[in-house]
Amino acid sequence: MRIVIVGGVAAGMSAASRAVRHNPAADVVVFERGGYISYGACGLPYVLGGDVDSFDDLIARTPDQMRARGIGVRLRHEVTGVDASGGTVTVVDRDSGRSAVEPFDKLLLATGVSAVRPDWARTDLGGVHVLRDIPDGQAIEASLQTARRAVIIGGGYIGLEMAETLICRGLSVVIVEQAPDVAGRMLDREYQRRVRAELESNGVDVRCGTTVESLTGKDGHVTGVQTTEGLIRGDLVIVAVGVRPNTGLACAAGARIGKTGAVAVNVRQETSVPGVYSAGDNTESTHRVTRRKVHIPLGLTANRMGRIAGVNMAGGDATFPGVVGSGIFKTFALGVARTGLTQTEADALGLDAVSVDVSSTDHAGYYATAKPIHVRLTAERSTGRLLGTQLVCQNHESVKRVDVVAALLHGRGRVQDLFETDLSYAPPFSGVWDVLLVAADRLSRELHIKREGQEG
Repeated sequence: MRIVIVGGVAAGMSAASRAVRHNPAADVVVFERGGYISYGACGLPYVLGGDVDSFDDLIARTPDQMRARGIGVRLRHEVTGVDASGGTVTVVDRDSGRSAVEPFDKLLLATGVSAVRPDWARTDLGGVHVLRDIPDGQAIEASLQTARRAVIIGGGYIGLEMAETLICRGLSVVIVEQAPDVAGRMLDREYQRRVRAELESNGVDVRCGTTVESLTGKDGHVTGVQTTEGLIRGDLVIVAVGVRPNTGLACAAGARIGKTGAVAVNVRQETSVPGVYSAGDNTESTHRVTRRKVHIPLGLTANRMGRIAGVNMAGGDATFPGVVGSGIFKTFALGVARTGLTQTEADALGLDAVSVDVSSTDHAGYYATAKPIHVRLTAERSTGRLLGTQLVCQNHESVKRVDVVAALLHGRGRVQDLFETDLSYAPPFSGVWDVLLVAADRLSRELHIKREGQEG
């Protein structure tokens, strides 16, 4: 059996490792168009900020290490075509320019996503960057040697993390966001405002409701960003307005693309084309709360999809359980996390949802390092089923509490299940009644009151 994998980062290398473990006799080869495999792209802002020493520290496995496991790895080899019926791919060596046709019995498309570049960002001006891979990070590091004023376009995960990084590097920083506030796709409005306040208290100039029209430049280098609200001067521009799944090869293979814009697969990561699989950021999944298809490109999801695909391509039987939309990030001291649905998302889906907000401390209130923590807990009114939670805390590690709710969402748990959960307690970690338990108790009473009102 010959298994060909296109893409050598999270999903691709997880699939390769699982395939050779499940079937050591399989011939597994990975084609990676770039110069690196198996690295943690989520760590890129932290290398630039100095929390991680070097880009090399992000590399989990080298090509030689993977070859020692029996996996063929070909760097700077780009798959440009797929003949699914003939069981072949066309591969171009990006160094020599030579192309070859490679056979496969099973094919995995782990082609990831590309950073969205609006028309105004398609430029040869120096100092204009996206941040998706190690070469992007290295290019930004080079620009940082002379940059003084940075403009970040986009207030999502990358934009918010990079704001802290660039402030710590001594730059003045402006965030330009077209939406009414930052973190718009992650949080409800009240919690977006908490994130914005943290940014502004640390010297970030946040300009929301502002649209970028063009870039300005001089002598081949960017000098500013022209917006609907005027010109913002800057000699470093980070474009972080979103990502788009790379589906070109899937389309070439005849695979179905879902309504999300990502590759449609079943629970075994199989596409609509026999023998062709898809996994990772280019692939959609099922949301366990809504039962709808979603495209949520995150690291754990990509790795897990890859493992499932690897087992199945090698002759095993495994299924992907779906996602609940868990996300977490920090910006300066603030930790932010969410899982499941926000109230805004639940409303958009037509669900009869109710939320409560609780403010407490992440440790026992009398403990010296206790910090304020804010929690929004959301549930379905008629059933008491948990729908999601959002957490914000000045001690960024404390928002990992989100995982408690994520686990319950996987089992379609109710608010009462959360309240009855035996959470650990010691003063350096929480109050005796953890903020999640307080929120569950309050939401249970709110649901009871609403139901009584409806019955009355």
